[in-house]
Amino acid sequence: MVYKIVGVKRYLDDLVAADLQRKMVLLTGPRQVGKTTLCRQLMADFAQAQYLNWDVAPDRAILQRQSWNPKVGLLAMDEIHKMPDWKSWLKGVVDGRAPEQALLVTGSARMETWRQSGDSLAGRYLAYRLHPVSVREWCEQQGGTPEAALARLMERGGFPEPCLAERPEDADRWRRQYFTDLIREDVLEFSRLHEINTMRLFVELLRERVGSPLSLASIARDLAVSPVTLKRYLDILQALYIVFTVQPWHQNISRAILQTPKVYFFDTGLVRGDEGLRFENAVAAMLLKHVHFRQDALGKAAGLHYIRTKDGAEVDFVLSEESQLTHLIECKLADATLARALLNFAGKFPQAEAIQLVRDLRQEEYRPPVHITAAAPWLLRLDA
Repeated sequence: MVYKIVGVKRYLDDLVAADLQRKMVLLTGPRQVGKTTLCRQLMADFAQAQYLNWDVAPDRAILQRQSWNPKVGLLAMDEIHKMPDWKSWLKGVVDGRAPEQALLVTGSARMETWRQSGDSLAGRYLAYRLHPVSVREWCEQQGGTPEAALARLMERGGFPEPCLAERPEDADRWRRQYFTDLIREDVLEFSRLHEINTMRLFVELLRERVGSPLSLASIARDLAVSPVTLKRYLDILQALYIVFTVQPWHQNISRAILQTPKVYFFDTGLVRGDEGLRFENAVAAMLLKHVHFRQDALGKAAGLHYIRTKDGAEVDFVLSEESQLTHLIECKLADATLARALLNFAGKFPQAEAIQLVRDLRQEEYRPPVHITAAAPWLLRLDA
């Protein structure tokens, strides 16, 4: 079967289109996650639209001169965070545009992370983060069962091109080139040339440590660099939407930050490990997509964390809203045996729904207060 995203529509299309009528929209997300496709889809809805990419030399000249067509209904600008003092420049563009002109700014780096000198953009924009395809998005666009969607996303990852490729070999070739380009081009924007080999080794090690508490001190000894250097590398990888960290839950936020995070990849296909690790990474990526959607589209104070005690008892993920836990989530490939740590933490947080997500489950059960449920249908019910 040949798959395609029907009408190249993504889950944020309608929300971004509506918000463009009100304010400038900042759309960020990983490289090749579909930002340009979404942008061009929106451009088709305007009588006149213009797309300019800072990485394209003729477009860059137009951006520097600000010589784009002032009458276009939608002006879309990509990767302008690479421009020196881009925030002050963009503030001038926003304040000087015609009232009826929509402005969409896209980029593959978290623009709020790389704080540069210049005036603040506060109050001038609405922001969205575009994520890879999830079980919900796949089923809405392609049909089929949630189980089939989860199987494909675990095999291919959720990035549109490898996910939709006809052959596994095509997906593998895409991923190999994608990984090379990330290190060679994007990471180099924020680090020095002689660091690239160390950064590549760091990413390779992270691919094998998905879902485990991350000890930068231990990896630093292996790579013969300082933990401070690795912390900077990790910040870069997060800013470029290559990896994301899940911090331990604690009502004292400062204590949570000091504790050890777990690391996951936006592209599940980059995970090097068994099916259990790929399943956990896929769940983490979809939970983060759900949380970011609630933050960006609904304005909720949502969060994704995990819980781990000093003696090693752990629950894979917890969801929070307004500083209160709403869900405790443990991931299992096929084992329906009730996880003892999940049961214990469910007793400590009775307000949270306790869920044991099992990918291959013969029969759902409710063993108060824990729901043992099939993973794919539950993931289908996430917000995005």
